[in-house]
Amino acid sequence: MLRHAKPRQRAGVALPLTSLIDIVFLLLIYFLLTTNFMVDEAIDLKLPQARSAAAQLEQQITIYVAQDGRVLLGQEEVPLDSLLERVRQRIAGRKDAQVFIKADRRVVLNQAVRVMDMAKAAGAGSLYLATEKDF
Repeated sequence: MLRHAKPRQRAGVALPLTSLIDIVFLLLIYFLLTTNFMVDEAIDLKLPQARSAAAQLEQQITIYVAQDGRVLLGQEEVPLDSLLERVRQRIAGRKDAQVFIKADRRVVLNQAVRVMDMAKAAGAGSLYLATEKDF
């Protein structure tokens, strides 16, 4: 009697995925912890809060008023007496120019109003006072 030999099953190669998955998760956690996701203004401001605050998508000219009274036009500090001329240069004849004032909530109100007056006198078409959404 003739017997046929049964074909043997080949042993498959198995890759250990557990250690690979552990390494991927460790790398993910490392990059999440070391990455700075929020890049904001150059100065620390606590904006006033409002319930009806809406996000502004396009910011043309931004003036920051810090708690200590410093005024920044964009990223550069500007003395208050030359702010009018600097804003006028940035507006450069555009009647629809939008100026955003970001004043710290602890700043003296008079300082913020002076900055707003100067921006309006420089020819700003629209003046916006930035706020944070109150949750």
